[in-house]
Amino acid sequence: MKKTVHLTTGQKIKNYIWHKIYFIFPKVQAFMVKYHLVWHDKERQKYHIGWVAPHKTLKDLEKHLHEKWNFGNHFVAWVDSGQVLSWRKLVDFNYQYHIRVFSDGEIRGHYEYTPESKPIDHFTEVDEESRITEFKNFLGEYAVYEESQKHASGLKPDLEIAPESEITVDSLVTED
Repeated sequence: MKKTVHLTTGQKIKNYIWHKIYFIFPKVQAFMVKYHLVWHDKERQKYHIGWVAPHKTLKDLEKHLHEKWNFGNHFVAWVDSGQVLSWRKLVDFNYQYHIRVFSDGEIRGHYEYTPESKPIDHFTEVDEESRITEFKNFLGEYAVYEESQKHASGLKPDLEIAPESEITVDSLVTED
């Protein structure tokens, strides 16, 4: 079931600004890192969840997360070393679940502010939470949680991400 939200005037203004900067954001992000306005270590962020299940592919996981839970791509996220998938599930304008999968099959994720609602807090990782129970629910049989169950994956990024997998705040909004 798709959740819809009504934006406040302030949220509508923020959303409008994001629409104007989405296409230049990767350059803005690089500038902010270069001049130490924000910091990002390209190593993996905290909040380990598990590993892609041995009998599942990255494509299987993408399909499951998108079709059942409405996760999708959002290109403004940091790129961590070895990352092959970075998707989010919007809760509302303010919060999202963010999941990453790495080439060795490891899955990490966290609950955080959306960049649209609180960009500085988002990019400086203020109030991030693990929410492992929710992530395990989202992942279901597509993940394993014991190190003895993991397998060497050699996963590769999906270079043909479908445009319909892009998740923006607009996917939640209803107009009066």
